[in-house]
Amino acid sequence: MVKNFIILLAVVFTSLSAHAQNPKSQEWETEADTLMSREDFVGAAKLYTKVIDASKLKEKADYRALYKRGVAFYSQGDFKSAVSDLDRFIPEYLQSYQARILRALCYRELGETDKQLADVEEALTLSGGDPQILKWRAGLLIEKEQFNQAIEDLLLVRQMQDDPEVELNLGFAYYSTDKLDSALIAINKAIELEATFLPAYLYGGSFSLEQGQYEMTVKYINIALMLDPANVNAWFYKGVALIELQKEDEGCSCLRKAFYAGQDDAGDYLKQYCYGIED
Repeated sequence: MVKNFIILLAVVFTSLSAHAQNPKSQEWETEADTLMSREDFVGAAKLYTKVIDASKLKEKADYRALYKRGVAFYSQGDFKSAVSDLDRFIPEYLQSYQARILRALCYRELGETDKQLADVEEALTLSGGDPQILKWRAGLLIEKEQFNQAIEDLLLVRQMQDDPEVELNLGFAYYSTDKLDSALIAINKAIELEATFLPAYLYGGSFSLEQGQYEMTVKYINIALMLDPANVNAWFYKGVALIELQKEDEGCSCLRKAFYAGQDDAGDYLKQYCYGIED
């Protein structure tokens, strides 16, 4: 999702062509644009700063260099500086949902979930309901444990496109609201859409394990281990399920693999069911 938005920002960036300005500023801006295309974001930001300082932001069009510098700051990981530029740009271009997206991405990197959500919601309104932004908002609502609202968003996205990640998040949101049947339907839909989608098998195994459906857990996890034989959580889930199925030898073997790979929770099961953690 982030990659798609960065591409969008790049398109907007190139569309902000130089306006009437003195020849030197136009030369700086053109050179900065070239540096951006070469991913020299530090050099580009320095040249955009020259353009901004020369214009003194006297006209609305001058603020477009500020947006470009914000993209450059974001791209080099200077998120606070990017937010500072966007805070000045957005009031001049209130209909620019791309600027809201960029600032939301900065807030995500800065751990400002509420501010991120506010910008995502504004971008969603300005974009006319872009499904990618709707999907993003659903993820934030899940993070804030507002599962019912997230489900509403995800169901809307589902009507517009098939997406295994949407089904995965929908499964998690359903499970978090004690709707296990709906959760597993969504997980299985994710698998139907992408047969090698590892997270779906891990979620399916985890949900089944918590519900005491141990045979089902093993079925999901066996496929997960085919896709990623070194997955620590998969070995742990399988080990627990096999112990519950009274297949102690095989279960203990799985738990040992999980424990030695760093899954500390496996140690308690090993001590209780496998008489210690030694082979």
